[in-house]
Amino acid sequence: MAERYPGYDVLRKRGTLSWNDRTRSVVDGRLGLPDSPRFLSVAEWRTLAAAAARIVPQPEGRPPVNVAAIVDDRLLRDRSDGFRQAGVPRFRDAWRIGLAAMEAEARERFGTSFAGLDAERQESLLRALERGDAGGPHWQGMDPKQFWSSRLLADVVAAYSSHPSAWSAIGFGGPASPRGYVRLQPGLDDPWEASEDREKNLHVR
Repeated sequence: MAERYPGYDVLRKRGTLSWNDRTRSVVDGRLGLPDSPRFLSVAEWRTLAAAAARIVPQPEGRPPVNVAAIVDDRLLRDRSDGFRQAGVPRFRDAWRIGLAAMEAEARERFGTSFAGLDAERQESLLRALERGDAGGPHWQGMDPKQFWSSRLLADVVAAYSSHPSAWSAIGFGGPASPRGYVRLQPGLDDPWEASEDREKNLHVR
């Protein structure tokens, strides 16, 4: 599928009035995360990275979003939502239990690790979590369906959506600080936003 904003790169705004020092610092931190675990184990990292690749496939022609690194960094800093569903363990515990349970499910069903499965089998296991068609002692009482919705899906999508590469793909101009957005009506762009390429005639401003 053709890109809606080909050639657009939100990072070109880094040195403009659109971003302040705090915005630059936050974005630079996300871009500079190491491609290796600091909180998760190597095995947990591989399970997370494989699941993320199925949940948010990376678009061609864009720098990849380091989803596993962003989630791992959040776990390292213990940045929870500030709330949790009944029956779901605390942030770090839910991730530890959930990733270990996914690995156990993969080995029970297919005889190998989740990361070692082909895409079709990975997706079938993820769909089983979504439907609640999983369970056993390895879940330690946590509902697999709740883990899917409140942790795995939510945190992976949030991590992907927080990255400049994802912003560029949807034409997002980045945080509204300090300049802000003025033209808020549908179909209207501020002068510093990207215009959608509906007729292969993109104007990046």
